[in-house]
Amino acid sequence: MSALQHFFAMGGYAAYVWPAYALFFAVLVADTVAPRLRRRRVLTELRARLARQSARQERKPPSTPASP
Repeated sequence: MSALQHFFAMGGYAAYVWPAYALFFAVLVADTVAPRLRRRRVLTELRARLARQSARQERKPPSTPASP
């Protein structure tokens, strides 16, 4: 068995070690991507809210002060 094959076999524990590495990297990628997606969603919601608020203010007629 070559040194590279021996490394990938992990001394007979490859069935446990390689899935652990795969799970670790999947979590690492998820921890990197999730905040970016959340930020994008929040910014989109804020832009929509600001647009609705701006449209509401433009439609609303100016209020006149009440006379005593």
